[in-house]
Amino acid sequence: MPLVSVVMPVLNEAETLGSSLGRLMPLIGDEHELIVVDGGSLDETVAIARQFTPHVLRSASGRARQMNAGAERAGGVHLLFLHADTELPSDAFGAVAEALQTAQWGRFDLRLSGSHRAFRIIERMISWRSRCSGIATGDQAIFVRSCVFRALGGFAELPLMEDVELSKRLRKLSWPSCLRKTVRTSSRRWETGGIVRTVVLMWTLRALFALGVPPERLVRYYRNHGASTAALDEDRPR
Repeated sequence: MPLVSVVMPVLNEAETLGSSLGRLMPLIGDEHELIVVDGGSLDETVAIARQFTPHVLRSASGRARQMNAGAERAGGVHLLFLHADTELPSDAFGAVAEALQTAQWGRFDLRLSGSHRAFRIIERMISWRSRCSGIATGDQAIFVRSCVFRALGGFAELPLMEDVELSKRLRKLSWPSCLRKTVRTSSRRWETGGIVRTVVLMWTLRALFALGVPPERLVRYYRNHGASTAALDEDRPR
């Protein structure tokens, strides 16, 4: 039985997936497993993924659906949900196993790939907000005991904010293990849409969700006010 099952939802990631999986697989080794779940890519994403892992699934599009499909097939004691543009630290799995000896779930601190000085402020704010609120986002590589995830029924199949919604349910069980080790994720959304505009958009969406605005309305708001032309499942609110 694998110790950690990494579940990675993908959609049209052919341009960078090979390099991402090339860095990840040495960490996976023989002790863990990688499950890639494609949501209907129109490029070579599936073919590239199959070069690295035999566990490549297809599902309906939407990160929540894709991650639930991967978790259903996972055999690991623990689950770690990883975005295709997020890179784990070299000692990630040891840190996860140690954290889940006492915690029910957790996440990593965040590092953004861009060199702009503003990104150092943004990443610290995201990690600080998460540590204070007990809410994690998908970019922070959420990890959880498999039995706990399944007992809660997995991700709610929302068009966005599925990570925040799951965090709120997990938080009722226990506070997350907030690892100070960092995962490195792409800053492409801010670089494409503008740093200030994107930060305002993301915080607005989170505030509206906290106030009870339905995710379906948030999707429309996101598409109308989004700072990027990227597809919804490729660039999501943080």
